[in-house]
Amino acid sequence: MARPVTHDANLRSRLIAVASSMIDRDGPERFSVREVAQAADTSTSAVYTLFGSKADLISAVIADSFASFAEAQRAAEPGGLRALGEAYRSWALQHPDRYRLMFSGAVSTAHDPTDHTGELDALLPLARTLTGAAEVGPDVDLRSTLAVWAQVHGAVGLELAGVAPPWVDADAVYAAVLDAIAAVHPGR
Repeated sequence: MARPVTHDANLRSRLIAVASSMIDRDGPERFSVREVAQAADTSTSAVYTLFGSKADLISAVIADSFASFAEAQRAAEPGGLRALGEAYRSWALQHPDRYRLMFSGAVSTAHDPTDHTGELDALLPLARTLTGAAEVGPDVDLRSTLAVWAQVHGAVGLELAGVAPPWVDADAVYAAVLDAIAAVHPGR
């Protein structure tokens, strides 16, 4: 008789959410698999069964975050450049812990540094919108794509860091960033 599955997709998702929050709070070096398991109301063996190691759990959180972010970008893509920018900020504000982790440098230490699949999937909707290319590969110039990404990333990063004076309207600042981008890339 086969043993029933006790470590399902719901538990995996719960562990990723809990780990994301703890990594954001404590840092990727200091968070504890034991604390993650306890907060998710499961055992450390469940964490190790589902992910293999602490490093693999970090990789799973980052991969899951990039996949979710990429899905939000794909959903916004038909709306054009402004819709992509709005989806970018919306996702980041809804998932600040994951956003910070995705761009913290933990990516380079948590998985194969030559594998940029998650990052590329997240970038493709913007690249297709700006370049008009159906397929994006090494022959497509991505300078303007990365410049736009840097602009929205910078604005969102500053907002999440809370570095602006309290009387500055973050919505207005972000709208100004999107207006500046639209001025350089009209009709996109």
